[in-house]
Amino acid sequence: MIIMKKYKIVIVGGGAGGLSAAIGAYEAGERSILLIERSNRLGGILNQCIHSGFGTVMYNEQLTGPELAQRLINKFFEYKIDYVLETNVLSIDEDKTIHLANAKEGFYEVEAKAIVLTVGCYERSAGAIQLPGDRPVGVYTAGQAQEALNIHGYLVGRRVFILGSGDIGMIMARRMELEGAKVLGVAEILPYTSGLPRNKVQCLDDFSIPLYLSHTVVKVEGKKNLEAVTIAKVDENFTPIPGTEIRFEVDTLLLSIGLIPDTRLLRNLPIELNHGRFPVVDQRFMSNVPGIFIAGNGLHVHDVVDYVSDEGAVAGKSAANYLFERTSRNIEQIAVEPGNLINYVLPNRIALRTKDNIVHLKYRPKKPLENVRIVVRQGENIVRKIFLPFALPAQMEIIEINSEKLVSNEPVIVEVIAHA
Repeated sequence: MIIMKKYKIVIVGGGAGGLSAAIGAYEAGERSILLIERSNRLGGILNQCIHSGFGTVMYNEQLTGPELAQRLINKFFEYKIDYVLETNVLSIDEDKTIHLANAKEGFYEVEAKAIVLTVGCYERSAGAIQLPGDRPVGVYTAGQAQEALNIHGYLVGRRVFILGSGDIGMIMARRMELEGAKVLGVAEILPYTSGLPRNKVQCLDDFSIPLYLSHTVVKVEGKKNLEAVTIAKVDENFTPIPGTEIRFEVDTLLLSIGLIPDTRLLRNLPIELNHGRFPVVDQRFMSNVPGIFIAGNGLHVHDVVDYVSDEGAVAGKSAANYLFERTSRNIEQIAVEPGNLINYVLPNRIALRTKDNIVHLKYRPKKPLENVRIVVRQGENIVRKIFLPFALPAQMEIIEINSEKLVSNEPVIVEVIAHA
């Protein structure tokens, strides 16, 4: 017989987003809360991010990842919220029945009234980009190398090349150098870095690590262990240009080629997906399925963990308000769409006439821009307009609007109108 447990709110994921969601729900008045985490400790990815740069938004301090995690964990423990570790969520039904398994209790179920998913994201692998060449030992994602070094004390290699200039890749370039490895270079297929500018300066420039923009790996060599990689310059269509090859003798290749929100638990749910890929939510982080909320890196990839925590807190509070019926469950919504030179915008919907009329629109440009005006409009009506000296795809921007200024049946567009 399968054991059935009951909670009002169940939160899946025990990282910054999940801990903040539990705290937000508790502070909104709910006490029947369960947090589920698949690893053996709370804190999520923060536990392996031992560099500083966290907490600048939340606490106006420079914290390491474990320090930020501990602050959230301390508050979580103060509220004595129920949680389980080393527990896998197998699936979620539309009626909000959650199917779980762990070594202690085996298979069991939890019945929830509201669910908050803060499951994070995963790294693209060699197979995802069809990395050309051999398949020797020595090819890792940057996150795998970070966990090996910062959690287990294991240095994965001595002569290192990195493909992709994502934040984790650049941070690991510095980390490997500090531990005595030699990083021979970083190749980025785009004509600009895909990570934050500060990481390029602090992790590559300060350590004199070469950055090869508009380059990619065209060959991996190695019978058993990695022996060499060859990179080449690419044209505007990302096609390698013959005659531009550079060969590096290395024992390690780290991949920092992008993160993908983990949407696997949505498979059994009629969740609306944006372009068939990522869940659609409103400013409360509620999906089209009433009572199911999605926030953090499981919704879209963030460059600053503080914003993951903020989204989790809003989602947890919204879940409690949903249960207490503090806001209507059938609120009129209008679409939010990216316009000229904007890659994506969140939330995808704005619920009108909610208790809190302030909406934070988060967006990323399609390419690096300088001296631009960002406009939020409905048709010809300008809702908000701001000037930015620069905007980068690696850096999420936020623009605040008042939903009371919006009208029904007209999508909200966020776009770049022109260079100033």
